[in-house]
Amino acid sequence: MDGVLADRWVSFPFRPGDIVICAPGKCGTTWVQMICALLVFQTPDLPAPLNQLSPWLDDPTGIRHEVFEWYAAQRNRRFIKTHSSLADVPALPQVTYIVVGRNPLDAAVSSYHQQKRTDAASGSADRSLGDSARAWLLDWIAEEPASPTQPSPLGGILQRIADAWARRDEPNVVLTHYEDLSADLEGQMRLLAARLGITVAEELWPGLVKAATFGRMRAAADRIEPFAGVLKDNASFFRRGVSGSGAELLTTAELADYHARVARVLEPDVLAWLHRSA
Repeated sequence: MDGVLADRWVSFPFRPGDIVICAPGKCGTTWVQMICALLVFQTPDLPAPLNQLSPWLDDPTGIRHEVFEWYAAQRNRRFIKTHSSLADVPALPQVTYIVVGRNPLDAAVSSYHQQKRTDAASGSADRSLGDSARAWLLDWIAEEPASPTQPSPLGGILQRIADAWARRDEPNVVLTHYEDLSADLEGQMRLLAARLGITVAEELWPGLVKAATFGRMRAAADRIEPFAGVLKDNASFFRRGVSGSGAELLTTAELADYHARVARVLEPDVLAWLHRSA
């Protein structure tokens, strides 16, 4: 990790009960932030947008003291966003770490579409995106590390999952998967509540689960996740990626090449967990 951003974690004043949400980009970070917000406040009417309740602590474009001030002002149980690996975050017994996994190919396709929307809103055009998600995905898979300390986008996802998998049996590390959230949202929310030690009255569950669905998050996008000047339509941020959408773009040979690449990094058990479908 960049030394400046790493210093944020070293100097960040944690509190007992803090929750750190670790996920590679487009793997369900905002979804789990929303779930944590609903569990902590126990109402769909959140007191502030998610980017204020749970700012990205190590956002490379963010200002350290401003992010720290946001968190210092909170009196609720805090849930902290990061795209960093667990290996880059202090391991503290009083903190719970939620790691979110997703099929890397599906995450890549979601990233492609979000960048397209961002470019359209700004009036710019990233030529590297091109007009074909398939061509872009093939380049994404084949991209080599920029340096020994700067992995490729695919390599970065795999390393984050490897770090989390190695710690999956620790009592304060929780692994959840995008496909599990898609298949059984209520069940996963109840499991997370149990792991976080949060009690929710039974009559509140239907409203909380409904508020965590993509349809409700999309409808409330202007309130819960505003992106002023970044996207033309905040609701477009909540584009629900279809399971298997990445693999569908590839030929049998190209998909085999992808699996050969990732098998050089991760063991079969974690790959089976990472690539499964709902």
